[in-house]
Amino acid sequence: MKKINTQEDWINRAKEVLPAAGFGNFENDIIIKRGKGSKVWDENNNEYIDYLIGSGPMLLGHGHPEVMEAIFEQLPNGLTFFANNSKGIELAEEICKAVKSSEQVRFVSSGGEADMYAMRLARAFTGKDKIIKFEGGYHGMSAEAQMSLSPSNLVNFPQPVPDSAGIPKNIEKDILIAPFNDIDFINSIITEFKDEIAGIIVEPLQRIIPPEPGFLEGLRSLCDKNNILLIFDEIVTGFRLAYGGAQEKYNVTPDLCTLGKIIGGGFPLAAIAGSNEIMSHFDQNKVSKDKWLMQIGTLSGNPIASAAGLKTMEVLRRENMFDKLRKCGNEIMNCLNENLKNANIGHRIVGDPTLFDVLFLDQDVKNYRDTKKADIKLNALFNKGLRMRGIFKSSAKIYPSLALSDEDLFNTKKAIHDTVLNLV
Repeated sequence: MKKINTQEDWINRAKEVLPAAGFGNFENDIIIKRGKGSKVWDENNNEYIDYLIGSGPMLLGHGHPEVMEAIFEQLPNGLTFFANNSKGIELAEEICKAVKSSEQVRFVSSGGEADMYAMRLARAFTGKDKIIKFEGGYHGMSAEAQMSLSPSNLVNFPQPVPDSAGIPKNIEKDILIAPFNDIDFINSIITEFKDEIAGIIVEPLQRIIPPEPGFLEGLRSLCDKNNILLIFDEIVTGFRLAYGGAQEKYNVTPDLCTLGKIIGGGFPLAAIAGSNEIMSHFDQNKVSKDKWLMQIGTLSGNPIASAAGLKTMEVLRRENMFDKLRKCGNEIMNCLNENLKNANIGHRIVGDPTLFDVLFLDQDVKNYRDTKKADIKLNALFNKGLRMRGIFKSSAKIYPSLALSDEDLFNTKKAIHDTVLNLV
């Protein structure tokens, strides 16, 4: 008789072959077996309402029938080619229609790769070396991005703090760190390093922290005045905050943006997008040899990922899709706020209805250092309580999806209510 592996069996097997018993992403105490619609099941067949949704890509839910049909249609025609394909070209066309800053697109396989190339592209275009990034901002795993991503040692700005071993010391001199939502500080950095700064890279919604009124506009203005490229990291916000992303929602257009997650429909695909002039640095026939930016990727523009992304984007263009997403998010945000307020537990609901979470603290949150003041023990208890009641989420984000049903929302609200009661 065939042995049925339990979740505990898989966890033990992972300990033998995976560092820290995991893939480096989510907690290693749960093994996901399958997903369908708004739900996932672990290897013990426990069912959860999924608010992680693959860390964002599965906005339509798992196994959306139209996306699956598009994938199955492409499968017999080839998995990958390392050459141009029509699905990838169609996807690039649709991105250029949807995203205001985009006249041309270069595909890569991951968001971190896209962000790395965006920073390199800013350097190639301007001929300058320094990049401003914001403390707590996530831009992948490159050496530049691993500066002050989640520092426990809060040093004076603009000094960076490496978050990983193995990063060359000389990387630090070209990364300037600033607090999010502080335009005056950005102005002071630019005044000091004006002729050395190639670009400013920013998540328009930093993790879950919204930009204060005028902040993104201020960045745009300072970049215009000082020959600096403004890079929006829209790996998360692209096609989530609005169809045209954060730049549509906030009405601020960057010079470059990076896109990922949703545009691959659950497959590894990301992109750098910008104007013809800037993107010409990927074309060695249009720029001098010293200005050409080499970029090669085995799976870039993969036809299956492109087909899945195209169908996902087609569904998102339908009437009221983003209204529905925001309605779901608002219901959960209001439920969290009401229950925690009634229990007299200090908190802030931080984010946008399409992406948010609760932080246990008694002050407004405008930057990374504010988030460090939250009660992490209470946060852990809260997330553990939700997991026990069938809610699957990360420790710091809730991703609503369009697959959520009225029953899912009812059960989510009940789980929140019961979990909060047990915190008191």
